[in-house]
Amino acid sequence: MEESRTSLLEREAEYCEKCPGCKVDRLKQEQAGVPYKLLSFIWIVSLCTALQISSLFPFVYFMIRDFHIAKREEDVGFYAGFVGSSFMVGRALTSLFWGVVADRYGRKPVILIGTFSVVVFNTLFGLSTNFWMALSMRFFLGCFNSLLGTIRAYASEVCREEYRALALSVVSTSRGIGLIIGPAIGGFFAQPVEKYPNLFAESSIFGRFPYLLPCLIISVYAVGSLVACKWLPETLHKHAEKANERADLHDISEHSSNDSGQKDNMVELEEKQIHKSNLLKNWPLMSTIIVYCVFSLQEMAYSEIFSLWAVSDKKYGGLSFSSQDVGEVLAISGLGLLLFQLLLYPPVERRLGPLMVTRLSAVISIPLLSCFPYIAMLSGVVLHLVINCAAILRNTLSVSLVTGLFILLNNVVPQSQRGAANAISITAMSVFKAFGPAGGGALFSWAQERQVASFLPGDQIVFFALNVVQFIGLLLTFKPFLAEPYQRE
Repeated sequence: MEESRTSLLEREAEYCEKCPGCKVDRLKQEQAGVPYKLLSFIWIVSLCTALQISSLFPFVYFMIRDFHIAKREEDVGFYAGFVGSSFMVGRALTSLFWGVVADRYGRKPVILIGTFSVVVFNTLFGLSTNFWMALSMRFFLGCFNSLLGTIRAYASEVCREEYRALALSVVSTSRGIGLIIGPAIGGFFAQPVEKYPNLFAESSIFGRFPYLLPCLIISVYAVGSLVACKWLPETLHKHAEKANERADLHDISEHSSNDSGQKDNMVELEEKQIHKSNLLKNWPLMSTIIVYCVFSLQEMAYSEIFSLWAVSDKKYGGLSFSSQDVGEVLAISGLGLLLFQLLLYPPVERRLGPLMVTRLSAVISIPLLSCFPYIAMLSGVVLHLVINCAAILRNTLSVSLVTGLFILLNNVVPQSQRGAANAISITAMSVFKAFGPAGGGALFSWAQERQVASFLPGDQIVFFALNVVQFIGLLLTFKPFLAEPYQRE
């Protein structure tokens, strides 16, 4: 089987020794094992892109309060939502542009530019002295850090078909851990003068800029990620147009061999070429993106709401946690997520399939989120134990759900269009996610004013709204809306 696939590729096109994409294809043929080294570098870079997305959530409440722009305490969440959304607005405006650049000039230049932007704009965000500076720095960070789509395309190209689920799981795992460890860093290291007076003096730079340290830590990690990019090979074919066709055929031949020859290679190639004229007419792609956007909206709103809910006072239905307490919860859930995604998710996905994993994750998340308002009634050790278990389960389900959609999305387009396809998904997802923090912050502020309402009082309405969005996303994963890649009636 392996020899027949290799001979097929060699008949379709000759390898160009100067083409980086051809070198990667040849390497995949010669090395049948998992490319652990490349996957580790992808994990490092992908983590860098995710750390700064939500690292501000544990301290943005206190940052907005220190800016003195909110006239009432109940309005802090409203302004915090706009700061959180500005990153997604910037990413929505530029994701398609960076996807086209990645398809034309290569994946690696886009990865380098995006990683370098973290070093610059994330540090400047930590130096913000007013609301508008913080808002603009997050916006520029989003404009230049549209890496998720490019990295997903890269991960699907750098390894053989049988390891593609693992590669995309690495991306979603590092992303999920970044969305958890990022807030943990923000929670532990924001306002260091107050938390660690023996280490940081009031007269130091961290006394003047109390939110600089967590941003600086992430920026230093981004410098290390830039170094790791040195060992990432380019996967884009940079010679004759036939190279892209050969790469597309390579994808299909691998996929077909893993499905025991049940699909006809050339028919699938023709189907893909039809879609190449206009990705927007590729309904399996667009339906997957829409489902992904709905779940992304819910995920981002949850990230904003969880941190605001955890640090809000008990009288408002919160947990009265400090930013350090929030950091501890997120760090513990990050460790649980890492173990699940690396050890359990790949075999579960192989047995159930990515779509079934997505559906099960969505179903289990609904009753779990319904329990969150009642967790606030607990106290002491029991509260910390229950909230840690709930956070681990919630984040594991969320990342498993997204990973399944990653696999579906990358299976529906050929290599020559993966950069653009992922860019479209990131653009659309960023638009939805831009509404997440802003909408979540506004909803949270409104919920705090209706503690004695007869219908879903206080934070119950917040988690009910999250479940409504989750349920809509679940419904969209079924026919006739969602069209599965490579599915034939």
